[in-house]
Amino acid sequence: MLEVAELDSRLNQLRHQLSSLPEIREIAAIESTQRALNDRVRDARILVDDLTREQKKADRDVEQVKTRRERDRGRVDQGLITNPKDLQRMNHELESLNRRISDLEDTELEVMEKLEEAQAELTRSEAEEVAVVEKLTALAASRDEKAGEAGVALKSVTAERETAVGSLPEDLLALYERIREKQGVGAAALRARQCGGCNMRLNAADLAVIAKAPDDDVLRCEECSRILVRTSESGL
Repeated sequence: MLEVAELDSRLNQLRHQLSSLPEIREIAAIESTQRALNDRVRDARILVDDLTREQKKADRDVEQVKTRRERDRGRVDQGLITNPKDLQRMNHELESLNRRISDLEDTELEVMEKLEEAQAELTRSEAEEVAVVEKLTALAASRDEKAGEAGVALKSVTAERETAVGSLPEDLLALYERIREKQGVGAAALRARQCGGCNMRLNAADLAVIAKAPDDDVLRCEECSRILVRTSESGL
């Protein structure tokens, strides 16, 4: 009975070890960071795409106005406009086009600066994203290695337990299992007049009753209800 209890205690420890690996907590925390980082990368890419389109439009606008200016200037330089009023109007138009080009080039420069900043942010975010993926990969490998080791131990101890319970009477095993469901371990050794399950120290009267009980009697701890197993160290 004590062997089964010790094996169950070991199984509980292994299961706790599996569920509380430090890598599990670290992975959960980093995955939360990764989700936020993924959003940053997505937003940065969208912004870069938007600004890239905006820059191309600004470039086209500048080129279109410059083309118009060169066409009109060429007509003036070639002397194709001889009417003084038309020539005056064309000069005014050229001045207006120059101002328009200046404004468009300012806009173009502003967009280029924004695009440069957005691309820098995207580069930083993507680098952080790669670092996070590498960290998660390393943690997952460490977790899997430790889980594999604990899993092998769990399988081995489970096999030992199956062998150990085979020698127990069915009614005693059924009682043990009912207690184990509530307490985690269903039996404890009585050592130095103390229950090994809850550490309650038995008084002289209880010890006297236990000492007189037949060897095949099933004894229970009044405090934790576990099956008490007498040993050579019970102090009876």
